[in-house]
Amino acid sequence: MLSTVDALLIITVMSLGTYFLRGFPFLILKAKDKLPDTIVYLGKVLPGAVMGMLVIYCLKDVNLFVAPHGFYELTASAVVILTQAWRRNMILSIIAGTAAYMLLQNFVHF
Repeated sequence: MLSTVDALLIITVMSLGTYFLRGFPFLILKAKDKLPDTIVYLGKVLPGAVMGMLVIYCLKDVNLFVAPHGFYELTASAVVILTQAWRRNMILSIIAGTAAYMLLQNFVHF
C-alpha cells in the first residue's frame, strides 16, 4: 500500500508531466511570429468536431422505444442548448446539463 507521501509524489510528477506536455507546443509556437495555417484551421474546426463527437457518444445508447424514451438525455441536452444560447458559456452549459441529467435520474421516475 502506498503511503501518503508516495501518493502525493506520484500525483505531483504526473501533474507536472501533463502540464509540460500540454504547454510545450505553445512554447514552441510562441517563438514564431505567425501560426502555421494548419494550426489556425484546426483551431477553428476541432472544437465543433469534438463537441459533435461527444454528443453522439452521449446519445448513442438512448433507446426511444423503451421507457423513459430518452427523456433524461433529451431534456438535459435541451438544457445545454438553451443555456448555451442564453449565456454563451460552455462551462456553465455543461454544468447545467449535467446537473439537470443527474437531478432527473435521481428524482424523476417513470
